[in-house]
Amino acid sequence: MTYEDPWYDALASGWGEVDGTGRPAPAVPSARQEVSAAAMRARDVYAEVQRSPAFQEVRGRYRRFVVPGVIAFFLWYVGYVVTATTAPGFMARPVAGAVNVGMVAGLGQFLSTFLLTWAYSRHARLRRDRPALELRWETQELTRGVRGGAS
Repeated sequence: MTYEDPWYDALASGWGEVDGTGRPAPAVPSARQEVSAAAMRARDVYAEVQRSPAFQEVRGRYRRFVVPGVIAFFLWYVGYVVTATTAPGFMARPVAGAVNVGMVAGLGQFLSTFLLTWAYSRHARLRRDRPALELRWETQELTRGVRGGAS
């Protein structure tokens, strides 16, 4: 059973954009496998989707961005804190007028937070939103089939 979604083909902000390499993001395989919907229970649907190549691809895309991002940001933050506590003379070194290295590094912490947030949101929009939405629709269709068409 296919549900008509009037927004399916409408491009949301960023959908259909290139991924920064000049090419559209690669497609994700379908989460559906040839299994009789009547033979499955609702919890089996979620287990099947979780084992599907489509779900694994979406999770892999998430992890490939988040793990390096968290490590880099954590090291930058710890480096700032350690430098501020162990080298106060370096952090007090003037850069321009009353602005010192510590102030520039502190503002850099805020800037890097905003940049990481922007990068995460862009990555999600270009690499994960469409495949995750398709997985959600397919999962809902499969669970409706198990429940006999009930919502």
